[in-house]
Amino acid sequence: MTFLESIGGLAIGLLGAALAALLACIGSAKGTGIAGEAGAGLVSEDPSKFGKAMIMQVLPGTQGLYGFVIWFLAQSRIFSVGESMTIAQGMQFFGACMPVAFGGLLSAIAQGKVAAASLNILAKKPDDWSKGMIFCITVEFYAILCLLASFLMLNGIS
Repeated sequence: MTFLESIGGLAIGLLGAALAALLACIGSAKGTGIAGEAGAGLVSEDPSKFGKAMIMQVLPGTQGLYGFVIWFLAQSRIFSVGESMTIAQGMQFFGACMPVAFGGLLSAIAQGKVAAASLNILAKKPDDWSKGMIFCITVEFYAILCLLASFLMLNGIS
């Protein structure tokens, strides 16, 4: 009996789903933390900028939501197959969850850094703060591509 056979397809599929949520949420926690630290510094100097700083902090949190959506969809599909899931099917689910897992992890951290840097625009030129949001949205685009890749692969599993 091989190692994968001893684990089973169900466990492999569930591991992929868990990693989708776990890694994307870790990235979001790190990214929102980075932006929050910068935002707290700005708000300590000018409390009137709290609302805009909070928006910049929340942006890296979307990747955690994307990971949770894929976890939910994958888990629903995995449990519909049940314990009869083959190793190959488990690997398909595992693979389908990886784009949002790693894409969410890395893009959330990158977006947190961009958001933190963009808070400098809010501090120095408050009327131009939306330019910083555009920088953040550029990173978000790649997180959305990862979400879409995982979603399409999950839907392609028969």
